[in-house]
Amino acid sequence: MQLVFDNISIDPLTVWSRKAVEASVLRLDKIHPVVSGNKWFKLRYYLKEAKELRCKKIITFGGAWSNHIVATAAACKMNDIPVAGIIRGEKPTSLSPTLKQAEGYGMELHFISRDDYGEKRIPLSLQSDENYLIPEGGFGQKGAAGAASILDGVIGNYTHYCCAVGTGTMMAGLINTVSAGQQVIGTAVLKNNYALNENVRSLLSNQSKEWQIIHDYHFGGYAKHKPELLRFMNEFYEQSGIPSDFVYTGKLFYAVNDLITAGFFAQGSRLLLIHSGGLQGNSSLEKGTLIF
Repeated sequence: MQLVFDNISIDPLTVWSRKAVEASVLRLDKIHPVVSGNKWFKLRYYLKEAKELRCKKIITFGGAWSNHIVATAAACKMNDIPVAGIIRGEKPTSLSPTLKQAEGYGMELHFISRDDYGEKRIPLSLQSDENYLIPEGGFGQKGAAGAASILDGVIGNYTHYCCAVGTGTMMAGLINTVSAGQQVIGTAVLKNNYALNENVRSLLSNQSKEWQIIHDYHFGGYAKHKPELLRFMNEFYEQSGIPSDFVYTGKLFYAVNDLITAGFFAQGSRLLLIHSGGLQGNSSLEKGTLIF
């Protein structure tokens, strides 16, 4: 497996060029089918430190449909580092496609109760000074520093950078790297998770930057969806040729389209939407639900 950064493109959304607002998508999903989008960026400095410290094993947290879990599993395989995933909830009779894929990359799966997961308790079998912990979703200063490099080489006088928000790590990295006068808009994918604002704030190097998290487009909560969202994702693909997932990017694209229509962005705004990858999440949908 190899990451291909030359494939990254900025695709204009000509269908959205209305009301004097321009929009484009930074196609990070083209890097790799698994370690795609923001995943590699958030993992890069954790993996670097783990290798420098010659850690015995990497451990991390995630749920049954976690993009972070499968991306970490693949990245560790690429770097020949043993890895264990601590999974939220009891072990199911049948693993999700995400967990099957992670296991296929060599990840050990350790299931813990939701209470223990909430406290981020590490099983005794994984408690060792030789192991290296990557927080859930890559959250932390190293994750944000990696996410800040997402915009390296991006040329364009954008007024707004728009992204889906899970842990807030990528959003914090973007805020840390944009220039004064540019604003980062986040679309929360979890329902009523207002702690996101403080999570993002805790990772900022400059508290004066402009940013906002919008909580109105979660479609029921994390990994939840409604027919309206799935219809939009198919229509968006027909119009742009850009695939999305119902957990993150589908909600982002839906939100931005709705906000443009509602006049949220001022005339003359130039938007760059970050495609954070994670298309593997669509594997839970019934075959034929999506046209891509």
